[in-house]
Amino acid sequence: MTAEAKQNLAQFLDIAGDYLRDGYRIDREAREFTDDPPAAPSEPPPPAMPGDDFASLPLAYRMEEADEEEESLECIADAIRVCHACPLGQTRIKAVPGEGVEAPKALIIGEGPGADEDASGRPFVGPAGQLLDKILASIGLSRQENCFIANVVKCRPPGNRDPQSGEIAACAGFLERQIDLLKPKAILCVGRVAAGALLETADGIGRLRGRFFGFRGIPLLATYHPSALLRDETLKRPVWEDLKRFRQKLTDLEEG
Repeated sequence: MTAEAKQNLAQFLDIAGDYLRDGYRIDREAREFTDDPPAAPSEPPPPAMPGDDFASLPLAYRMEEADEEEESLECIADAIRVCHACPLGQTRIKAVPGEGVEAPKALIIGEGPGADEDASGRPFVGPAGQLLDKILASIGLSRQENCFIANVVKCRPPGNRDPQSGEIAACAGFLERQIDLLKPKAILCVGRVAAGALLETADGIGRLRGRFFGFRGIPLLATYHPSALLRDETLKRPVWEDLKRFRQKLTDLEEG
């Protein structure tokens, strides 16, 4: 090693010692020992993993960690209860996220809450809901054991009017999250609004009922809304025919 190289090495070790002991606070110009360009600064260390000081991490990192939290029905329900993405959030008494079991055989979807549902925060609890429970029981289904019941909008439209397209769109993400989490074997849409929203069609329920469609890879069948049966008893026969098809589809899926 030449004398010049030894001198350079000694100066380098001296600078390194200062850095390790006190941090790099020396005068760079006074300690310059080579004509070579300065080395590129080292890359910053990776962010620390979450621990006792999780709140000190950069905001984007903390948001990424939050997004990775496990999805749950209660998490979705909490988001629905504080949602004001459309005007229905201003007029509701209670939002109605849905009700039933996880991993259900069937997901039942209606159009939106009525007055009884708005007051209670539960889906299908008025006269139409009581009839729906009886209809489901006739093919071995219930919200307590093997179904989940939800609506395309989670807040009551004033005067029980049909939900508007913007209101349906504002709630679509919630319903999609519920479907992705529940993974029902089949979906039963009750009424024109629910069937039209999921199938993206303006066809009436008379044209849609009684046959299966695919929705996100799940068999979907539409039938009349229970409230229509309360107004017109002649619809009981076609609804029963639809329900028998639905029951057979569930049987086929379970056996397959």
